[in-house]
Amino acid sequence: MKGNKMDRRVKYTRMVIKESFINLLEKKDISRITVKEICENADINRATFYVHYSDQYDLLRKIEDEFLENIKEHLGELDEKNNQNDAMLLAEKIFEYIKENAKVCKLLLSERGGLNFQKRVMMLVYDRLINELTDNSKVTKEEAEYVYLFTITGCVGVIQKWLDGDMKESARHMAEMVIKLTMGLINLYRAGDSSKPLKKTK
Repeated sequence: MKGNKMDRRVKYTRMVIKESFINLLEKKDISRITVKEICENADINRATFYVHYSDQYDLLRKIEDEFLENIKEHLGELDEKNNQNDAMLLAEKIFEYIKENAKVCKLLLSERGGLNFQKRVMMLVYDRLINELTDNSKVTKEEAEYVYLFTITGCVGVIQKWLDGDMKESARHMAEMVIKLTMGLINLYRAGDSSKPLKKTK
């Protein structure tokens, strides 16, 4: 029983610390946020903060880790056959998760969150997309990496615009849009039809 109470206490403490930090991060850059401010807003002492985090940068990293771990769990549910219907359902679940965590996601994908987080998001689907592009096709790995970067940065931009627009479109609508754009580009390259990559110039 004591263990359960302790777990709840730890979860609550971490929750108020995160909320305090996120509220501050909405107003100013992380370099201007102090542990003292976080603790004052969370109504805890600094000793309690340091039990869980070393500083504000460690706190941000832990928030990123938690967010990415949840996205990984969703990605792990995708069938190995990479069926488009499964991909659609998965994308919809991811957009639903983003909507449920819109405040933190918006911050992480903004300049306040930094480019490092966006790169980590991109790496989540790197192998999957590169393999999809190069498997049984004439697309080289180098070309696939360009397509990958174009696709993923585009997806990040779509998510940012959706969040900035207060998520008026449904998660299903956004999932369909992203899947159509992504699969359309991948299929175009794999088909090797009228749109061939430009030849390298010396």
